[in-house]
Amino acid sequence: MPRFAANLSMMYTEHDFLDRFAAAAADGFQAVEYLFPYEYPAAELRARLDASGLVQALFNAPPGDWAAGERGIAALPGREAEFRDAFGRALEYAGVIGNDRVHVMAGLIPADTDLARCRATYLENLAYAAKAAAAQGITVLIEPINTRDMPGYFLNRQDDGQAICKEVGAANLKVQFDCYHCQIVEGDVTKKLQRDFAGIGHIQIAGVPERHEPDIGELNYPYLFDAIDSLGYQGWIGCEYRPRAGTSAGLGWIKPYLKR
Repeated sequence: MPRFAANLSMMYTEHDFLDRFAAAAADGFQAVEYLFPYEYPAAELRARLDASGLVQALFNAPPGDWAAGERGIAALPGREAEFRDAFGRALEYAGVIGNDRVHVMAGLIPADTDLARCRATYLENLAYAAKAAAAQGITVLIEPINTRDMPGYFLNRQDDGQAICKEVGAANLKVQFDCYHCQIVEGDVTKKLQRDFAGIGHIQIAGVPERHEPDIGELNYPYLFDAIDSLGYQGWIGCEYRPRAGTSAGLGWIKPYLKR
């Protein structure tokens, strides 16, 4: 049976961020994820989780200057020291909050950039992150992101993500498989899940093409959930979508799974 984590960066935005934990738990979620925890003390976030009986599934390492448009620095040459410091901060937060997954964003690559140098930087940074994370039992995740939502992002395809993980060769480096991004870039989502399952460390969902609830759009999620179950997936499925209206009002799709 699939297990779902509410993404608090996109869902429950009708509540202040710290109140979203209780709102998610009230709707039956057992886990949450979000982009970044760093605006709040780690102990406060852990207290919210504990008060609501929730598990933290995932958050992202610091991405550089998000407000200025940066979307990660792992593949940006010359930012290696900054990356190591940022990833260290992510591990400190994970140590308090208790999640065993941290997503590392690659970054936006200008058109005239030496892609081979970016790839080499990415591999070096991921190897460092995986080694540092292993000491805490944490899996590092990389995510192929579609070029429509994030033009210029370094990593876009599932096969490339899997190849990078294999080249780094760390057992705790895996791909974050977002069905929404995969459908937009490649399609054939079920076959990609089956082909790459051994290298997938986290799954996320959203309706395509508008990134609303997963019962809206061109993907047949009940079919995909059965396919994911048949593969033996034991992790959380992150609900990284923007509700069309109120979050709770749009949760009709999840109720059959919560009642099982």
